[in-house]
Amino acid sequence: MSRGYRNDNIVPVLAIIVICFLVYITTEAARMMGHNLVPLLGLSTAYFLAQPWTIVTNLFVHGGIWHLVFNMLTLYFFGTFLIRLIGIRDFLIIYFGGGILGNIFFMLLGPSYVIVIGASGAIFALGGALAVLTPKLRVYIFPIPAPMPLWVAVLISFVILSFMPGIAWQGHLGGLVFGLIAGLVLRRRIHTPLS
Repeated sequence: MSRGYRNDNIVPVLAIIVICFLVYITTEAARMMGHNLVPLLGLSTAYFLAQPWTIVTNLFVHGGIWHLVFNMLTLYFFGTFLIRLIGIRDFLIIYFGGGILGNIFFMLLGPSYVIVIGASGAIFALGGALAVLTPKLRVYIFPIPAPMPLWVAVLISFVILSFMPGIAWQGHLGGLVFGLIAGLVLRRRIHTPLS
């Protein structure tokens, strides 16, 4: 059975992007007025039991405009491609499942009192699923001028980001693991021109 390219509804991807921008504007406006919303919305292992909602809300919070822009561009390209392949329901499962598993990895492997924010774990889940579903897809990553398989680009991005200071690699790893597993499950019933 082929379900490839069956859905042109990218509204969920756009909705997540809009929410992330609105949350960023809100947190910045609050900061300018002397209020820090990040501890209320970001995830910290030490305070998780008192603030369990942060396992989801932290996916919408970003630490700066470039953090936000880079994540949202990647979300747009990965998300719109993936949602057309697998549909809205499976896209949302991979996005939020990957984000939550990334947060769990961070709580298990990361420092207890650090606040983690950002959609990177969820986005790595999308990249992992796409790498399994479309292994022949070739992409460019700046500044490398030659195309490469998506799975190579995802792996290179993971390794590079893992060594950057201030990056919660644990969240990236958890998201990537979720995406790879989801891709393997979906691959049994979805055939694409790039598989």
